[in-house]
Amino acid sequence: MSPYHPAEPGAARGGTLMIDTLLAAGHLGLQNLIAPAALFFILGMAAGAARSDLAFPEATVKTFALYLMLCIGFKGGVEAARAGLSTDFLRAGLAGLGLSLSFPLIAFPLLRRLGGLDRATAAATAAAFGSVSVVTFAAGSDFLRSQDVAFGGYMAAVLALMEAPAILTGLLLARFRRGADSAGGTGILREVLLGGPALVLAGSFVIGALTGERGMAKLDLFVNPLFQGVLCLFLLEMGLVAARTLGEGSRLPPRLLAIGVVLPLTGASLGLTLSWLSGLGAGDAALLTLLAASASYIAAPAAMRLALPEARPEVYLTLALGVAFPFNLILGIPLYHAVATAMLG
Repeated sequence: MSPYHPAEPGAARGGTLMIDTLLAAGHLGLQNLIAPAALFFILGMAAGAARSDLAFPEATVKTFALYLMLCIGFKGGVEAARAGLSTDFLRAGLAGLGLSLSFPLIAFPLLRRLGGLDRATAAATAAAFGSVSVVTFAAGSDFLRSQDVAFGGYMAAVLALMEAPAILTGLLLARFRRGADSAGGTGILREVLLGGPALVLAGSFVIGALTGERGMAKLDLFVNPLFQGVLCLFLLEMGLVAARTLGEGSRLPPRLLAIGVVLPLTGASLGLTLSWLSGLGAGDAALLTLLAASASYIAAPAAMRLALPEARPEVYLTLALGVAFPFNLILGIPLYHAVATAMLG
């Protein structure tokens, strides 16, 4: 598939630039829609909607998720070792940390006032949208590679940096009026920082950075050719879960479901703005924007079930997995890439 080349910077102004950007997003969206990963996700959603008995054991799904995190972290570490500690890494990392810490503060009042959610559920949902989706990052990285768009391997480290801060902010928002004790807070902090997904992602990044090309030579088959197959299987399962959560979320008011699209677009706008202010390249900006737009449906919900059992999982899972995830996977990835290229390419 030949890469799509957007218009040269400065070739269009005003409304013409917007039209060119939308046409580019539509072209890339069609390419992304017919990619194997997206098609397997759609297959899963269709199977779930048809009430198929297709299912994966929970342990297998967790293995898939950990494998994807290991591959993303390890490859990112190898790429970071190639590039060395750069100012781009520092700029992207600081921008990512700022987005993760602050975005729940934006999402929370929106969910409370427009969504009509109680404090605990709004905080849990805000935390999910402030945190990040590893699978969305994997799909976005693969999409950029298919378009021959260069980006820094250190973006995997930015992913790891953005996972936990939003969860902590969400817990602070939930406990602001009810005064959780310090022991509970310490337990949650330990759960976030030492949980399996975050540990594997960060640890594999460090291992990749330490072993570099020598390590990649030993693990190339494991982290490269096999990656796409496992990603497709995991997205097939995510499609099944998305169909199920959408069915459960059918009782939610339309305005709340609409927020599941508004929040990713809001996060993407902030990500693009910070990318521009930080002077990031188009590839890094597209991934940072995608991370800012994504929502966690693994780490954040797991932490919230432990810390905020009164929060409603059918709300934060439906919005994160049933609405934001497919929106970003099918439409968001090419849209963010097209806009980042138009602004920074």
